[in-house]
Amino acid sequence: MSSITARMVEGVSAIPAADWDACAGTGNPFVGHAFLSALEESGSVDARSGWQPLPVVVDGADGRPAGIAPSYAKSHSQGEYVFDHAWADAWERAGGRYYPKLQIAAPFTPVPGPRLLLRDAAVAPALIAALEAVTDRHQLSSAHATFVAPDQVPLFEAAGWLVRQGTQYHWRNQGYAGFDDFLAQLSSRKRKAIRKERAAAVAGLTIRHLTGAEIGEREWDAFWGFYQDTGSRKWGRPYLTRGFFPLLGEKMGDRVLLILAERDGRPIAGALNLIGDEAIYGRYWGCVEEVPFLHFELCYYQAIDAAIARGLATVEAGAQGEHKLARGYAPVATFSAHYLPDPGFRRAVADFLERERDAIEQDRAFLNQMTPFRRG
Repeated sequence: MSSITARMVEGVSAIPAADWDACAGTGNPFVGHAFLSALEESGSVDARSGWQPLPVVVDGADGRPAGIAPSYAKSHSQGEYVFDHAWADAWERAGGRYYPKLQIAAPFTPVPGPRLLLRDAAVAPALIAALEAVTDRHQLSSAHATFVAPDQVPLFEAAGWLVRQGTQYHWRNQGYAGFDDFLAQLSSRKRKAIRKERAAAVAGLTIRHLTGAEIGEREWDAFWGFYQDTGSRKWGRPYLTRGFFPLLGEKMGDRVLLILAERDGRPIAGALNLIGDEAIYGRYWGCVEEVPFLHFELCYYQAIDAAIARGLATVEAGAQGEHKLARGYAPVATFSAHYLPDPGFRRAVADFLERERDAIEQDRAFLNQMTPFRRG
């Protein structure tokens, strides 16, 4: 380990794409160089937005990155989907300064994935130690790795980070040949309800699945309108800039799946997905015309159709939403890891997390009994 050095760089774009992706791999598109650099180049993440990119890198003996943490100096807690506002309030009431904090994440993306990007798994402890050193040296209140892949949670636990649980709803492909095979696993009442929803949603509409060069400026213009409408209602202002979307198409169009609903040739709604090695990830949705059940059709059922057609194992349709349960998406645990240097603050948060974890696990066990699948 004596040949390992750690450094912080000013942005993903400061690291060659080949070096970054040698660490990130191809499985999860949200930690790849293309996605993260598109956020930077489009101005969606920068110091002004409160997401200052500061990746932490551990170099190997060959002088190339052996491990990278996609980290950001955060001046707020927006766009994270793991809510720590109460922690910030408590720390500041006690006289501390919660922001800036260090966030290890894929910005605006509640998708579980690796937060330690490792070309050499042996450098994981050194990379976590480097994140702690950055936090301590700059007198930050805390560091947070959100939506950590389950197989990396033990690495953070071994370093003494506090682990927090959450719940999402994912659809699992059991080797289905088509959507009807999936429906056959549900209770009769649920099958009928879903068929009725799907028929009502698409009446008079054309549904198109577009990827790569099939997505042009016309489609991005339409989707930008959808995204702005949803963003203004959910967050007050959209997180992403208009320039992000064509950059995404340019850099990783083969990983983009845009599902549009059109009426008489005019797009009225859309859902944007990214395609991973084993999953389809639903990210953004919006519409300019309200149609009953169309949100469910584009975001959930069409994504299932696409996953079955591609032989992918999972559809991850984003954060929250118990309404996904009735549509065949089952509750799964998500994880985040938190480094809090102040001993008193750490004890208080640890106590809170223990109580919260019990409640979340009980709730998830209850929700598992509410899935629409046939029993026995």
